[in-house]
Amino acid sequence: MTPTTKEAQRAELHKTIWRIANDLRGSVDGWDFKSYVLGMLFYRFISENLTAYINKGEHEAGETDFDYARLPDAEAEFGRKETVSEKGFYVLPSELFLNVRRRAAKDENLNETLERVFKNIEGSAVGTDSEDDLKGLFDDLDVNSSKLGNTVAKRNEKLVKLLDAIGDLPLGNFEDNSIDLFGDAYEYLMQMYASQAGKSGGEYYTPQEVSEVLARITVMGKKRVNKVYDPAAGSGSLLLKFAKVLGRENVGGFFGQEINLTTYNLARINMFLHDVNYEKFDIAHGDTLLDPQHWDDEPFEAIVSNPPYSIKWEGDANPLLINDERFAPAGVLAPKSKADLAFTMHILSWLAVNGTAAIVEFPGVLYRGGAEQKIRKYLIDNNYVDAVIQLPADLFFGTTIATCIIVLKKSKTDNSVLFINASDEFKRVGNKNKLTPDNQQNILMALDVREDEKHFAKLVANEDIAVNNYNISVSSYVEEEDTREVVDITALNEEIAEIVARQAELRISIDEIVADLEGSQ
Repeated sequence: MTPTTKEAQRAELHKTIWRIANDLRGSVDGWDFKSYVLGMLFYRFISENLTAYINKGEHEAGETDFDYARLPDAEAEFGRKETVSEKGFYVLPSELFLNVRRRAAKDENLNETLERVFKNIEGSAVGTDSEDDLKGLFDDLDVNSSKLGNTVAKRNEKLVKLLDAIGDLPLGNFEDNSIDLFGDAYEYLMQMYASQAGKSGGEYYTPQEVSEVLARITVMGKKRVNKVYDPAAGSGSLLLKFAKVLGRENVGGFFGQEINLTTYNLARINMFLHDVNYEKFDIAHGDTLLDPQHWDDEPFEAIVSNPPYSIKWEGDANPLLINDERFAPAGVLAPKSKADLAFTMHILSWLAVNGTAAIVEFPGVLYRGGAEQKIRKYLIDNNYVDAVIQLPADLFFGTTIATCIIVLKKSKTDNSVLFINASDEFKRVGNKNKLTPDNQQNILMALDVREDEKHFAKLVANEDIAVNNYNISVSSYVEEEDTREVVDITALNEEIAEIVARQAELRISIDEIVADLEGSQ
């Protein structure tokens, strides 16, 4: 398939998805309704994924006419245990998306049927290694919600439409390696819902091109990484960028933690939709700062994150936190009203010696005084800050503020920080700024070369940063280009003098005309 055909197919798919989402939404808020669209997309995905997997095994064994979807449930039971250990879940033939959809319009108890199917899929993993990856995945797809309609009949009517719409999406066959279309459809929906949701959307979704530049920063010069991690994983799109940048087979494992339950479910669904096997990911639910879940998995070779901006946390109100090995080295905790640098210290603590971390931060973190200045002092004095990149304004959903990226490393070859002013590296697309591939490349090349470039990049020694009160704001070191027009004062004065003289001449002419007119009366 040529790139243009692929792009045309993708554009058509996106258009269809958005139309479906709007047609079906009705009284349900778009941000809430995404759980239905994405949940049903996930149900179709695992049904087709499992069917393709079982069929392939049987066809290779010589059973060329075998079709799992047509197998009676009783005959399917014998393969359950082995399949769950391979795929992490099991779906009986009668409960596959395809078969439930076929019967849906005539099923007066469709809501109960779907509820049972979802329970059975989650239940198939109970007592196995994949239990935590499946548990609660369908919780947000509430088939009995009054949001779908105020009677069972109306709810079922909407569920039929939803099954048909998702079933008609042109997602190709697994055998054609078009599996990414599922993941792509998911990412597109998340992006559209985030942009529609405005402020709330930004909490769940980092724009694709920002995710890409973060992932590329952390794997520069590498073809493979052992483990990747995001302490504020959101919908998991940032972590999945590593699969796109390096190839899924070149990432040892995907790890993350997310505090919001709905988003935590979306992140796990996202992993499955991108065909990341349950053994290769571990997304945990909970508060990363107070109750981190991956002590047994750290350190991580690549860490990317877009943590929540300036959220409140316990800070020094909790006397135990200053002794926590993640925060103790700085000798001070991030302020209670601004947890940003607590995330930064957590990330640094769990970063491998040969690793790189790229973190999106709000600008105040770079220059504010008090505890934050002391944490920056610790980071600079110990030579952990590799680079600070000023991003353009208006990249993220829910805020127009120009954010920045802090790059951390534990094994640097110099005692300096590279400051990059990428505030002009964008293209306006619709109502947002975007980092084009060229913009991304400019940033990555500057990081690679690590040299001064007028108005764009400046390498500054750590001791000079110390003299400047540990201010690591890019504008303090990279001088912006003055694009104002240069004015020649002498020429301007001459021009003004000419205008004044001409004005005087005109006044005299007007006085003469007035005098003539008065004389002739």
